[in-house]
Amino acid sequence: MLLSSLRTTLFYGCRNVTKGCQHSTRSPQPRQWLVKRGQSTITVEAGASSARVAATVPSLATNRTVGRWLIGCSGLVVGAIVLGGVTRLTESGLSMVDWHLVREMKPPQGQLEWEAEFSKYQQFPEFKIMNHDMTLPEFKFIFYMEWGHRMWGRLVGLAYILPTVYFWKKGYFTRSMKGRVLGLCGFVFFQGLLGWYMVKSGLEEKPESHDIPRVSQYRLSAHLGSALLLYSASFWTGLTLLLPIHKMAETKNLTRLRRFAKGTGGIVFLTALSGAFVAGLDAGLVYNSFPKMGERWIPDDVLAFSPTLKNFFENPTTVQFDHRILAISSLTAITGLFLFSRKMLLPRRAKIAINLLTAMAYGQVALGISTLLLYVPTPLAAIHQSGSVALLSLAIWVLAELRKMPK
Repeated sequence: MLLSSLRTTLFYGCRNVTKGCQHSTRSPQPRQWLVKRGQSTITVEAGASSARVAATVPSLATNRTVGRWLIGCSGLVVGAIVLGGVTRLTESGLSMVDWHLVREMKPPQGQLEWEAEFSKYQQFPEFKIMNHDMTLPEFKFIFYMEWGHRMWGRLVGLAYILPTVYFWKKGYFTRSMKGRVLGLCGFVFFQGLLGWYMVKSGLEEKPESHDIPRVSQYRLSAHLGSALLLYSASFWTGLTLLLPIHKMAETKNLTRLRRFAKGTGGIVFLTALSGAFVAGLDAGLVYNSFPKMGERWIPDDVLAFSPTLKNFFENPTTVQFDHRILAISSLTAITGLFLFSRKMLLPRRAKIAINLLTAMAYGQVALGISTLLLYVPTPLAAIHQSGSVALLSLAIWVLAELRKMPK
């Protein structure tokens, strides 16, 4: 009996020891699970952190976004240039005689406000000398032309500044791109101030002058020139972000072609800028014949002013003559670029850009001659001015296609 009880006690004791041993061998499993979970959590957090860092670093996708934005901004600048040209051609630029950043965004509403605005306009030379018989409805037309141009300028400013702030916070810009974008935004602000500085020149009383009231051709060319620079910089930067660089064998002919293209682009820019002097002096109305100016190739009064240098900026005859020479030079340079490029093996996009540049050059010359012979009708003159920007755009595209692969 005693032996049986001892056997039973030993059996259950060993059984309990065995369970305890099994329990002790399984107990580390939850700890291992916790360790593995912690490791996976660290991995996930590290992955999320690296993803956030990658999202803030400029990449191919962010470069495309910034490039599209800059191309869109350059398109708005083109709209401002064209609208400014139409405002000039309709002689509407002096209808708003003061400048306020916010207050003038709301045009006159009722009859009393319109009459008050018209009364302010009547105090300045343009009304007294040219438009003394103008009616209120006619004034409303030129007012809305200038008002639309100014509001478009504000739209351009917002299109540059607001996305700049957003992209900057998102980390879309490289260090060099930050400097470029800040320069573009600053240039937009400068352009607005320059526009008002130009308008002021046409509102001043000039008792010693017997000419019709107009803005200074110097300030007009500075205003247009700065707009063209803003457009060119935006369009170039946008294209370089969107278009991949071609891998081309670096040869002497390719180097010459690049230099040729840069020189051609410079002549195209100068030709467009000289158009501001033509518009500022109404030089398109002095000799409405082609190819000769009147009965002569070089008119007698081309150097009528003294000193001689003054003729190139203030003599309408010389200004038109210069514009003709620059236009013919642009056409010759573009034709030469086209012929030289035919001897080379270029990427398809580069060939298309050069072909379109050449076609546009001949079309632009035809538009210019037609505008001259028809005594500068407003629709045709506006198309001709738009054509100059289109020609400049194609010249920039050619340069973007021919750019070098960075080392």
